[in-house]
Amino acid sequence: MTAEFKYIIRIMGKDVSGTKKVIQSLSNIKGIGNNVAHYIVNSLEIDKNSRMGMLSDEQISIIENALKNIQTSSFPDFDFNRRKSIENGTDSHVMGTDLIIATKSDIDKEKTTRSWKGTRHGLNLKVRGQRTRCTGRSGRVVGVRKVALKPGTAGK
Repeated sequence: MTAEFKYIIRIMGKDVSGTKKVIQSLSNIKGIGNNVAHYIVNSLEIDKNSRMGMLSDEQISIIENALKNIQTSSFPDFDFNRRKSIENGTDSHVMGTDLIIATKSDIDKEKTTRSWKGTRHGLNLKVRGQRTRCTGRSGRVVGVRKVALKPGTAGK
């Protein structure tokens, strides 16, 4: 089986590098970590030391179908990233742009309920109890800015 090496592979709406190993490439997709990638590769019996670009189109489509149907497989519930969601109370695993949208809606929900976390998010401050006295100052002007002088006017 002489398949042509693919340098870029499209999986779940994301371009994945074909030069990396299968687990590393899968973990570059938002919502898929190292544990989920190991689970997918082991359950589909794909060699985890092979490069992503060496996989056939059939194997890539099998991986994509397994990722789409991860809720119906024997994937353990404790590894889902959206457990006991507020909307419907079920466990689910969200990946890609759906994860970005879900996180954004959660933050907006916190802001509308005016919870402490929502207030901190609204003020662009640290949310989880970190110190703010000496860290987290990026993006703000601290101290005095120097004004650039015109050339030839220094010392006058």
